[in-house]
Amino acid sequence: MTSPSVSGSTIIPGLRYRDAHAAIDWLCKAFGFARHAVYDDGEGGVAHAQLTYGNGMVMLGSVRDNAFGRRLVQPDQVGGSETQCPYVIVGDCKAHYEQAKAAGAVIVDDYEEKDYGGAGYSCRDLEGHLWSFGSYDAWAEHGG
Repeated sequence: MTSPSVSGSTIIPGLRYRDAHAAIDWLCKAFGFARHAVYDDGEGGVAHAQLTYGNGMVMLGSVRDNAFGRRLVQPDQVGGSETQCPYVIVGDCKAHYEQAKAAGAVIVDDYEEKDYGGAGYSCRDLEGHLWSFGSYDAWAEHGG
């Protein structure tokens, strides 16, 4: 399987914050990230944000009590442990999904065409780490 051709990094970590707006401000101020896109959720939080640093990107949003959100914990809930879920851009998401499934990945969110474009799925690796894969290219979608 070949790597996709994208404008920026093919691996984009995804993070959740209790106060995502404050986190965005702090990440930009403290680490030099730039706002690429920020979408409010209509309830005072962040539905989705994209922050860039050079050719790198992190995506983040507010902590949510939904199926995916319940699979993640905040560092203070687990003694400060790392709590990230990398997002990896893949060229043919359906083929990637089938390959991962055949290799024994535990699928936690089945392959799905997304409302915002592209497709994606989530799975756990052989040690239980959560990964998210998709064809949505955040770099191309926002002219980065």
